Amino acid sequence: MALFQPKREAPSQVDFEHLPRHVAIIMDGNGRWAKRRGLPRTAGHAAGAETFRTIATYCKDIGLEYLSVYAFSTENWRRPMEEISAIMGLLKKYLLEAIAKMERDRVKMKFFGDLSPLTPELRQLCLETEEISRHYDGVQVNICLNYGGRDELVRAARAFAADCLKGGARPEDLTEGTFSNYLFSAGIPDPDLVIRPSGELRLSNFLPWQAAYAELYFTDVLWPDFSKEELNRALADYQHRARRFGGV
Repeated sequence: MALFQPKREAPSQVDFEHLPRHVAIIMDGNGRWAKRRGLPRTAGHAAGAETFRTIATYCKDIGLEYLSVYAFSTENWRRPMEEISAIMGLLKKYLLEAIAKMERDRVKMKFFGDLSPLTPELRQLCLETEEISRHYDGVQVNICLNYGGRDELVRAARAFAADCLKGGARPEDLTEGTFSNYLFSAGIPDPDLVIRPSGELRLSNFLPWQAAYAELYFTDVLWPDFSKEELNRALADYQHRARRFGGV
């Protein structure tokens, strides 16, 4: 038997009556997209922001329940300040537009991550979008901002330990379910499908606890070029897999 199988073409027909509940996407490849075009990396982030808007709207239109996106990691602070400032400027622009159009679009938004390093203005905008959209039905977009999976697990462990010290919990009572309640994603189902564009074959510290049994889909398409059709290919591929969760 061959050790390596040729890559098969993903089916493109999606059964929209049986979508996964939760899709997570690592929005990767903005910088390389810009470099290939002789543009500054900031142009790639601007194009990626438009792709995010398109994909989030499409997820709402097809009836997806949850979409989580990796917008800015705890490691991304190591990038040049000019690039970080551009990303934060795009976030501010998106949030201001989202607040203005929320009653029309009715997309629920939630943020995973430590927002404390953000400017007071950005933190307020994040909280405002969460509060305004709290009562909306339909797709919920979870934006992972200043997020790191290991950091999330450490924070959860500390929070549980603090509850034990206060007498509100006992170490022997800890289960996977109770631990999940200390995560940023508390109350949200784990992702069924994790998509990574850009050709990289790793999760990069993205939702390590929640994605333990997620199906993984990798594509060479860079995030700014990621289209509704590419998402459909990922969904169709997911629908042709057998999820056994460790069983037979």
